[in-house]
Amino acid sequence: MNALTIAPGAPVLEAQSLRREYRMGDERVVAVQDVSLSIAAGEYAAIVGPSGCGKSTLLNLLGVIDRPTTGSVRIAGRQVESLSDAEATRFRLLHVGFVFQRFYLMPALSALENVELPMSEAGMARAERRARASELLGYVGLGKRERHRPSRLSGGEQQRVAVARALANRPSLLLADEPTGELDARTGTEMIALLERLSADGTTIVVVTHDEKLARATRRVVHMLDGRVERDEPVR
Repeated sequence: MNALTIAPGAPVLEAQSLRREYRMGDERVVAVQDVSLSIAAGEYAAIVGPSGCGKSTLLNLLGVIDRPTTGSVRIAGRQVESLSDAEATRFRLLHVGFVFQRFYLMPALSALENVELPMSEAGMARAERRARASELLGYVGLGKRERHRPSRLSGGEQQRVAVARALANRPSLLLADEPTGELDARTGTEMIALLERLSADGTTIVVVTHDEKLARATRRVVHMLDGRVERDEPVR
């Protein structure tokens, strides 16, 4: 259940010539076109651009939520765009962590139980998953809030639970779609600091964001426009 083995500096993610088309009535909409991208182990990158430029569609393709019309995606050496639905679901569960703008926590479950959930789905023994969930909540600064349900947590705390949940099965790749979008300025800054800490600890992270502060905190920014990569540059 651990992440796939990846040599330091080797590509975790390789996308080649991605194109995603949709049909809207008689019209064909091209959301992503001719996008190639490589993300190395331990890299921290942001995908930025105006609304409707294809950022979230690209993230869904990279995270095996959606399939490209043409092109290929390889994660930790595994070709994923042709996986069956069941295989893709299992692959995501074990190897890709997701953090969304909206937290998508289970309201009836405690913070600890929410973090346990993907480990339970992966078949981890109860004692092991409970210990890891507790460890992860401590890591994100919520060790004293384990028993709280989402309704008793602030927005920033809920997003921290979502981050802990995304890390539960030790994914090869962490993808975040507007992770500060629902947060106020202070808690957004705290979330940026947490993502920087994850990066410093070796997590491979790709974020989609409109948040300039978050983009500046990454190491690489991929600019999109009209479904294409316009430019790809290091932050520093």
